[in-house]
Amino acid sequence: MAGTTDERGGGADEVDRVVAAWRRVRPDLDVAPLEVLSRVSRLAHHLDRARASTFDAHGLERWEFDVLAALRRAGPPHRLTPSQLLPQTLVTSGTMTTRIDRLTARGLVERGSDPSDRRLVLVGLTEAGRELVDAAMASLLERERSFLDGMPRRDRERLADLLRALVRPFER
Repeated sequence: MAGTTDERGGGADEVDRVVAAWRRVRPDLDVAPLEVLSRVSRLAHHLDRARASTFDAHGLERWEFDVLAALRRAGPPHRLTPSQLLPQTLVTSGTMTTRIDRLTARGLVERGSDPSDRRLVLVGLTEAGRELVDAAMASLLERERSFLDGMPRRDRERLADLLRALVRPFER
């Protein structure tokens, strides 16, 4: 049966067992999508747990990290308008306002006016926010690297290409 071993000699996994059971009880169904998407789902579950643990170790919620990381990625002076943060964090403007308020209360971001248009509000990282997001990012990368350590670089690159092709239609 396809998908029961990998190139490194590993055996069947739980998804293989689930797929085999469905094929046995419903041979009329094409359950091939489960072979990919159930593994993606299971991996996402493990990744979510690892990320939550990493962020918790830094005293962050996932959403806090998302906003701080978006500001950090913006480059110096690490400021964006709330509307620029929206597509990067996938939340509504009302939710973003609440998040900015909470991060401001924690001293991780500050609000200011755009010098070129005083009507615009800019959200900027404070030094404490930059230090926190940098430390959390370093820990996150270390943790996520451990997920991929057993996979050769060429396979990781190929997997990244395949996942990009899979995700691209949803991000348009």
